[in-house]
Amino acid sequence: MRGTSGLRRSIALLAMVAAFGAAACGGGGGGSAPANPGIGVSPPPPPPPPPPPPPPPPTQTIPDPAPAGPDYLPAGKGWQQIWNDEFEGSDLDRAKWAPEESCWGGGNSERQCYTDRTENVQIVNGLLRLIAQEESFTGPEFPPEFNQTSMASQPYTSGKVRTRGIADWKYGRISARMKLPAGQGTWPAFWMLSAEDHYGTWPLSGEIDIVESVNLGANCNDCTGPFEDRVYGTIHLGDAFPANQQFGTRTMLPNGALPQDGYHVYSVEWGEGVIDWYVDDLHYHRATTSDWFTSAPNASGNANAPFDRNFYLMFNLAVGGNFPENTNENTFDATSFPAELLVDWVRVYECSTDPGQGRTCMAP
Repeated sequence: MRGTSGLRRSIALLAMVAAFGAAACGGGGGGSAPANPGIGVSPPPPPPPPPPPPPPPPTQTIPDPAPAGPDYLPAGKGWQQIWNDEFEGSDLDRAKWAPEESCWGGGNSERQCYTDRTENVQIVNGLLRLIAQEESFTGPEFPPEFNQTSMASQPYTSGKVRTRGIADWKYGRISARMKLPAGQGTWPAFWMLSAEDHYGTWPLSGEIDIVESVNLGANCNDCTGPFEDRVYGTIHLGDAFPANQQFGTRTMLPNGALPQDGYHVYSVEWGEGVIDWYVDDLHYHRATTSDWFTSAPNASGNANAPFDRNFYLMFNLAVGGNFPENTNENTFDATSFPAELLVDWVRVYECSTDPGQGRTCMAP
């Protein structure tokens, strides 16, 4: 019996231990808190570290002042300067220029947001400096005249400045001394658009491209040498997209100079019924009323339309887009960036002997 009694005491003791252990582990009903929450409980994992900040855009060496050079203004023709910017000082002259802020890609699938920041628009050493660089950015999708409030993002930023709403002209000689960037995917331009869209939206009111280049220095199958070395002069005209048209040509620079290696003067002389294009002292293209038209109803019977109204000026440096990415190497090369367009000066002249038509100062 003593053995049986001992066995009973052992069984009772084990039952008490089991009951105590179950309560201590929180296994009983009613959701009792554990007696010692530090025992047998794993700590929560630490939060993941924050992602590293994006690297800053690569910096470029500040460009030297442009060396002295001729302005190629024809002597004795009667051209009188009426507006200019020599880009002196340290800030963009807001009485002459308004930077455009937009991320819409110009309707050409370009890859940049244009910003109003010194990272993209600078005045330094007597130069207007427009810088295009790889940098994710979100800004207004469209320019302000589109009256849209949507936002958009692009993987590059760049600079564009305009005289829209500030200064515009009808007829004259318009010139700028510039150094153009090289690289597959670069697309700098010096150009003009109608100040009032008198004949309708683009291209019914016309566009004058004083100079453009794409992909300078890239492989070229139809150039005189192995690499792209040409600039373009063009007008855009006609009917609404996709029935729009253009008339232009491209040229090498005088004496085989390369646009990316130095400063050159790019000009148009524009009079009633005629536009001439120049690089330095080379006259390389002419457009007349037989080369343009607009389908705008209010231009009926007016052969000079749409290039008989006031136009404003622009400089910009586009990143990629349909034109450069379907030309030369037919691709986009990210190693072309950062890139910069440098402008030494821009000048507008009026024909003093014939300001109404501007023709007597032009070549025959």
